[in-house]
Amino acid sequence: MVRFVEGPVRVSVPATSANLGPGFDSLGLALDLRDRLEAEVLPDGLVVEVQGAGADAVPLDESHLVVRAMRVGFEELGGQPDGLRLSCTNVIPHTRGLGSSSAAIVGGLALARALVVDGDTLLGDDALFRVAARLEGHPDNVAPALYGGFVISGHEGAEFYAVGSSVDPRVSVVVFVPPTGVSTEVARGLLPAEVPHADAAADAGRTALLVAALAGRPEQLWRGTRDYLHQDYRRPAMPDSLALVDGLRADGVAAVVSGAGPTVLAFCGWPDAVDTNALLARAPEGWAAQALAIDQDGVLLA
Repeated sequence: MVRFVEGPVRVSVPATSANLGPGFDSLGLALDLRDRLEAEVLPDGLVVEVQGAGADAVPLDESHLVVRAMRVGFEELGGQPDGLRLSCTNVIPHTRGLGSSSAAIVGGLALARALVVDGDTLLGDDALFRVAARLEGHPDNVAPALYGGFVISGHEGAEFYAVGSSVDPRVSVVVFVPPTGVSTEVARGLLPAEVPHADAAADAGRTALLVAALAGRPEQLWRGTRDYLHQDYRRPAMPDSLALVDGLRADGVAAVVSGAGPTVLAFCGWPDAVDTNALLARAPEGWAAQALAIDQDGVLLA
């Protein structure tokens, strides 16, 4: 019979950026911007409290994504508690391509694990990853949210995999977040069923170069972030984002659409890269710009 710990448990989960240009549905990077979640078992009922990003839009019942992930986690761990309190302090913007849904899923599973006695033995990180990837439907954001750093992920049939790769410690990013979002469903709906073979081959080469560039050749990031598969197709849904990407890249900045967008991510930090302050000044009017380090920790017990 499952046993629950007494008192609250706390976790924090980083934002993530997927694709990074050519690595469509396969590359993800954790960023040092963290949602903080707290939960405890109650005698009965459900209490959900949310502050920060999405507070005025997310449901406060069983349909809340963190609660749904916790329920799945509890099933994996052997049973549901009689009651539950969840408190979320969100800083990851919603529907902006910075992995808010993956943070919710990974955070919910981690909370459920922490609330169960010996939960980390019953549901290790690799098992938690597989559950999270099934819930999200693809692993490119949940992998770095869980493991931290830069992760190459995918699936073979129904089996998901994730492999970490190194990031040069000099590399950091600036994210440009627009005032309105674009849903992942809308962004994916603009993608064609097929692409030219030459574009697929070019994208494969740039993806391989991007892995090497992040590992220790950051001067190759501009070339390694060139995308052929998805960004231009999504231009109708986020014209201002692609205009910013075009303008930055024309000036030699390794800029991409973050995930499904519309946030724009630009790499910086190494010698001869564009100065971080100069990048921050490139934010369009009404957008928020923030310099972020690469997060190496992934989900953490607070």
